[in-house]
Amino acid sequence: MNTIPLQVDGLNYCYGALKALDGVSFSIAPATCVGLLGANGSGKTTIFGLLTRLLSPKTGSVKIFGQNLSQNPGPALQNMGVVFQQSSLDLDLSVVQNLGYHAALQGMDRRIAHRRIAEELSRFKLENRANDKVRQLNQGHRRRVEIARALLHKPKLLLLDEATVGLDFETRQMINAHIRDLCVTEGISVLWATHLVEDIEFDDNIILLQGGQVMAQGVSRSLLENNQETSLHALLQHLSADGS
Repeated sequence: MNTIPLQVDGLNYCYGALKALDGVSFSIAPATCVGLLGANGSGKTTIFGLLTRLLSPKTGSVKIFGQNLSQNPGPALQNMGVVFQQSSLDLDLSVVQNLGYHAALQGMDRRIAHRRIAEELSRFKLENRANDKVRQLNQGHRRRVEIARALLHKPKLLLLDEATVGLDFETRQMINAHIRDLCVTEGISVLWATHLVEDIEFDDNIILLQGGQVMAQGVSRSLLENNQETSLHALLQHLSADGS
């Protein structure tokens, strides 16, 4: 298996006359958490649509561990877990039923699925909510369930689309810590699309988008130093001004 979790080359995409992506290229190294930053309309959602095959690229390519997503979608997607911004949980099923249904869709053996569900419920401190219907959960617990579901089949690449938007500070911190722990302990690579720069740490690799183009990419701390800025908010404004 190719060791590069995600390689994006020259992605272009248009919605009619509107060019949403313009030659976007980047890659993600193994066992790293990469922040995909940009304001609404910068192209983050379109990138996620292309990475999950909800959209098809006009030009360019996506490779997941060396597997071309357009040519070999099955093997490529087997290595991926996804948490979308909009919840896709069944509100009338219990937590464990939602997880079990996903495990079945992944073709997991029942015994393995049962063990993995128990592990993820424990990881996210959801054991006492396992039999509650999802509609009984608050937004923070629902998000934990969605991340647990995405991890059931032990993917090596995790995509998070605005995973902490609308959550309280404590829940955001808990999820942030869990995701980073996965990178260290299980070697998972993470692409985290967000406009909440508070979720990004100084040693994180980041990709800054504006108007469907990559304005900058690299280690957060280095980009701040090179542009003589002290915050990511200021850096985004700086690069936006330069690119306008």
